[in-house]
Amino acid sequence: MRIRTFCNPNLSEVQMLLQRENDDTQNVDSLVATILAEVKQQGDCALREYTKCFDKAEISVLEVSQSEIDAARKETDEEFIAILQEAKENIWKFHAKQKREGFEIRETKGIVLGQKVTPLEKVGIYVPGGTASYPSTVLMNAIPAKIAGVEEIIMVTPPNSDGSIASDILVAAYLAGVDRIFKVGGAQAVAALAYGTETIHKVDKIVGPGNIFVATAKRMVYGLVDIDMIAGPSEILVIADESANPRHIAMDMLSQAEHDKLAAAFLVTTSEAFANKVESFLQEFVEKLPRCEIAKVAIENNSAIIVTDTLENAVSISNLIAPEHLEVCVDEPFALLPIIKHAGSIFLGKYAPEALGDYFAGPNHTLPTSGTARFSSPLSVDDYMKKSSFVYYEKKELEKVYKKIDKFARREGLDAHANSISIRFEEAGEAGAV
Repeated sequence: MRIRTFCNPNLSEVQMLLQRENDDTQNVDSLVATILAEVKQQGDCALREYTKCFDKAEISVLEVSQSEIDAARKETDEEFIAILQEAKENIWKFHAKQKREGFEIRETKGIVLGQKVTPLEKVGIYVPGGTASYPSTVLMNAIPAKIAGVEEIIMVTPPNSDGSIASDILVAAYLAGVDRIFKVGGAQAVAALAYGTETIHKVDKIVGPGNIFVATAKRMVYGLVDIDMIAGPSEILVIADESANPRHIAMDMLSQAEHDKLAAAFLVTTSEAFANKVESFLQEFVEKLPRCEIAKVAIENNSAIIVTDTLENAVSISNLIAPEHLEVCVDEPFALLPIIKHAGSIFLGKYAPEALGDYFAGPNHTLPTSGTARFSSPLSVDDYMKKSSFVYYEKKELEKVYKKIDKFARREGLDAHANSISIRFEEAGEAGAV
C-alpha cells in the first residue's frame, strides 16, 4: 500500500491519490440504451427475456406473492427478525426527525405566502440480489419513504436462478412496509420503473444502489423520473492518531475494500509509526477474508495511508477527498467536528465503526460517493417529498405594488408580464388597450 507524507496538502496532490485503476473499459451505454428501448416497447415480455439471459431464471409471474413472503418469514430465524426489527426502529427514529411540514406567512392582512409539502405518489426501490443479499438496503431506502408518506413503494430485485428471492430481503421488505415486490433486476428493472409495464407501475422516483448497468440506466432515465444519485464505488477515510488501535483501523479500511475492486480506503494519521503498524495489519488481515482477491485489488490500486503533521491538516485532507464514510478515531473527536466540511456520514470516536452505520445506528447508509459529498447529502425523508409554494393577494394589496412589478417586468423586456399586472387596475372599457 502507498504511504504518503503531506504537511500542507493541496488539491492536485490529493487528487493524485484518487485515481482509480479500472480495467473495465467496456462502453455500457449502448447496451443499456437497447435494454431501455426494448422494455419500453415490449414490457413484461422483455423483462422475462432479460431475466432469463442475465439471471438464468425463468419467471412466469413477476410479482412476489403473499405466500412467498409468508414462507420467507417462517424460514428466517426469530433472532435475525428481532435484529431487523430493532434496526428498523433505530432508522425510523432518526429519519422521523427529518420530516418537515409546510408553512404559512400572514404578516400582512390580505397576503398569504406559504409552502406546501407533498409526498411522492410512487417510488421504486432497487435492491441488489442474486448471489448477494442486502436487507439493510431495503430498510434504508424504504423507511424514509414510508415516513414521508409515499403512497406506493415498489421494490425490484434480481432473482436467484431458481426464481426465488432471498428470505432476508423479503422479511426486511415486509417489516419496512414495501407495497409490491418484483423479481427483476439490472437495467431492465430500472426501465420498468421508469416507463411502466403491464404489471409494474411507472414511478416518480427510483432509488437504491446497483452495478454499472443499473447506474447507467438510472442516469439515462433521469428527467423522465427522478433518481436519488449515481453512486460510485464505496470509500472510507479514517483520521487517527497514535491513541487509536491499529488493528481496528486496518479492519475498518478493509470493511469497504471488500465491496469492490474499485473501492477506496484511506488512513490519514499524524504518526508514521502508527501508519506502518496499520499497513502491516492490512497485509495480515486481507489474506483471511473470503473476499480477499477483491479487497487486495482495492487496497493496492485505489487506497493510501497519508501521514501529516497535525489533526487539523488531517481534516483538511479529508475535506479535499470528501469521503463517503469518515471515521474520526481520536480521543476528542467532537473537537474536530466543526472543521469537517465534506463527508457523507461521520463516525466519531473509536467505537463507532462504519459498519455500525451500515446496519443499525439509524442514519442512512445511502451516501454520496466520488467526492460528491462536497455538494450532496445522504438519502433522507426529503428525497421522497416535493415542495410547492403558494401566493394569495387581495386586490388592495396588489394595488399597492403593481406599478413596481410593471416597471420590473418592462425592465426585463417582458411586456405581457407587465400587462398581466396592470390590466387588473384599468378602467372598465380600457381592458383591451394594452
